[in-house]
Amino acid sequence: MPIEVLMPALSPTMEEGTLASWLVKEGDMVASGDVLAEIETDKATMEVEAVDEGKVAKLLVEAGTDGVKVNAPIAILLEDGEDESALDDYSAGSSDAAIKTETPDGAKHDAGKDDTGAADTRETRYAETPKDAPVSKNNSGNRIFASPLAKRMAEQAGLDLANIEGSGPNGRIVKADIEAAKSQPKSAPKAEKEAPAPQSSTSTEVGLPRATAGAEGLAKMGVPADTYRLEPLDGVQKVIARRLTSSNVNVPDFPLVIDCRIDALLAMRKELNGQAPEGIKISVNDMLIRACALSLKAVPETNASYTEDGIAYHNNADVAVAVASERGLITPIVRQAENKGLSVISDEMKDLAGRARDGKLKPHEYQGGSFSISNLGMFGIKEFGSIINEPHGMILSVGAGEPRPVVKDGALAVATVMTVTLTCDHRVVDGAAGARWLQHFKGLIENPLTMML
Repeated sequence: MPIEVLMPALSPTMEEGTLASWLVKEGDMVASGDVLAEIETDKATMEVEAVDEGKVAKLLVEAGTDGVKVNAPIAILLEDGEDESALDDYSAGSSDAAIKTETPDGAKHDAGKDDTGAADTRETRYAETPKDAPVSKNNSGNRIFASPLAKRMAEQAGLDLANIEGSGPNGRIVKADIEAAKSQPKSAPKAEKEAPAPQSSTSTEVGLPRATAGAEGLAKMGVPADTYRLEPLDGVQKVIARRLTSSNVNVPDFPLVIDCRIDALLAMRKELNGQAPEGIKISVNDMLIRACALSLKAVPETNASYTEDGIAYHNNADVAVAVASERGLITPIVRQAENKGLSVISDEMKDLAGRARDGKLKPHEYQGGSFSISNLGMFGIKEFGSIINEPHGMILSVGAGEPRPVVKDGALAVATVMTVTLTCDHRVVDGAAGARWLQHFKGLIENPLTMML
């Protein structure tokens, strides 16, 4: 009987996703372990494996489709010995057999229940998201195989994947291949169409939307189409834009700013790295993560999230750290950071940040958490504020440490000073609580030996 392949849920809260690409085509035979498709979440692209063997009879959802509901049929497989006549009376959602989907944490999403929750008697098969996202094993025909990152890089650079030879497993095109192709000379792309005549703007024009409607909106504001390059938003960028807009509009936040002298912290970091085993190198960011975690435990009323049902006070300090990647900003989480030493935090962050930039994080590694850190000090930014990353109640923005004049023991002196800004959700953290948190944080930073207690 025909077997439906259903849209997988890649996290417990996922309701819909983007079917980024198919790695099989109609008529292909697939076996257990073969990769069927790439599914985009808001922060990563994950590959979905087949469990049973069969023939791909029909692909129900086109590659690149956004908003595909979890457990919606996306493809049909035929079992061994079946032919296309088995689909004569088939309609999507009516098959007696369905391939369920399994999230990375092992929670199965049951498509075999009706709206009342009653179980049906359908035969069940399973498709799963592999832990380490292997490359496609199906490399037949003229289909071009490329990693999600390589595809995006090629699109941004205006490169044709058909002209690039892949160096990855089974000839798959990877990041290095795109970078090599970009280094080759190529002619500049031509404008596809002439720009529409810009419309004049007068003082009587009012009511223009704050977000322009694509090229047409820019043209109405006097920006000709041949003066810029328009790149469509991918699924990640759309989610980031939606979430940040929601936070900026709906969260009543306020900033608290404080200066921290970090000479003692820098001296301790130098001493620790000088005595650390080979391969271990503590960063200032690692020390900030620990200081934030200890402060959240010391001022527990700040380790909280707002919900419509009440304030959720977290048991652990799960600290998210902003990492810039080609897919946009992503915040991998150091779980229970209050219980981890600096060397453990350092190892975890190196691993998380590396996989974040490659789009290889699993959903539970960047979803949730109770607090965020955004550090732009390495860019020389002295002071800034950040948008709260819900459901977190606070986010700490870290500026650059620099020599500044200070008063020490009644005399003018020079110290290395770092400005931090704590942005608080006023529904959860009031000014006094936020100030107590910053006071404790400043104490740890200026007396870093207390972090080791």
